[in-house]
Amino acid sequence: MRDDRERGEGDLSWPLIGEKSSVKEEVKKQLWLSGPLIAVSLLQFCLQVISVMFVGHLGSLPLSAASIATSFASVTGFSFLMGTASALDTLCGQAYGAKKYGMLGIQMQRAMFVLTLASIPLSIIWANTEHLLVFFGQNKSIATLAGSYAKFMIPSIFAYGLLQCFNRVSRSCSCQLHFALRDILPFLRLAVPSALMVCLEMWSFELLVLLSGLLPNPVLETSVLSICLNTSGTMWMIPFGLSGAASTRISNELGAGNPKVAKLAVRVVICIAVAERVARGCGWQKIGAIINLGSYYLVGVPSGLLLAFHFHVGGRGLWLGIICALVVQVFGLGLVTIFTNWDEEAKKATNRIESSSSVKDFAVDDRSVVVF
Repeated sequence: MRDDRERGEGDLSWPLIGEKSSVKEEVKKQLWLSGPLIAVSLLQFCLQVISVMFVGHLGSLPLSAASIATSFASVTGFSFLMGTASALDTLCGQAYGAKKYGMLGIQMQRAMFVLTLASIPLSIIWANTEHLLVFFGQNKSIATLAGSYAKFMIPSIFAYGLLQCFNRVSRSCSCQLHFALRDILPFLRLAVPSALMVCLEMWSFELLVLLSGLLPNPVLETSVLSICLNTSGTMWMIPFGLSGAASTRISNELGAGNPKVAKLAVRVVICIAVAERVARGCGWQKIGAIINLGSYYLVGVPSGLLLAFHFHVGGRGLWLGIICALVVQVFGLGLVTIFTNWDEEAKKATNRIESSSSVKDFAVDDRSVVVF
């Protein structure tokens, strides 16, 4: 039985008959998963793009204010919720691969509970956006309009956190709420580095807009950078969906104890997507956070500040700094992926699933299941 699982046989995987056929099948699986993810990501991001487009018709000042408010909301709220929920990429993906289907609902409810609680202090921060922006040196007129815009965004933060949980657990599941509140610390141990990993990356991009407000002619600089960020963000949704599919495939196969298939999935995703979701699928959030910290805040942001403010390159200097950070990030994640022991990662995934006492309780008392 163990040999069969290592060869990738079973309900959740496929046999490795030949290298070419295996790669072809893996590409099909990832593209099939990525289609809905790309569609959902694009539709969700379009809410932000459409809002900015409409505000842009009101003039440069409202556009700058809306851009600042959106970036501030992303830095202080959306990025944290997305990062925390991304722990489900590892936990639910590996639980599904190990056929621990009951844990999907338990992990999702844990995430919903944590994210709802976290949304309360974040909404208070958004309510004081104007004062915080003025404190950090933003233009008074821009800060005033941005504060009003952010207040109307407050209801969205609660829905956004729940939506992130549902996006990562796309199947219905059965469990009891008291299971979800037990053993919540293992979830938090993975959720915190997950949030840090995502926040460190997203913050660097949103800092472009916030820092542009400190440049000469802040209304123009902020408006231009906002348009550039929204355009690039729309295009980024395509590899974002592809990488999400890769995260699912890798976590599924590691949870099922198929390190060879997981390794093949990594080879495929390197060709068609990005490496960061590989880190999430494997549970490397701590490593990813360290790499993001070094690439963006030791290389990218300082380089952008130096070019924009010292060499007076302006907004282009901020962009060049982020490009430098992306190069360093890809190089770092690539090295980690190349030197990974996939048999060891499969063992870690199995231990991560079996370490939760909720799994044992759920398996023993299956009659206590309540269908939502």
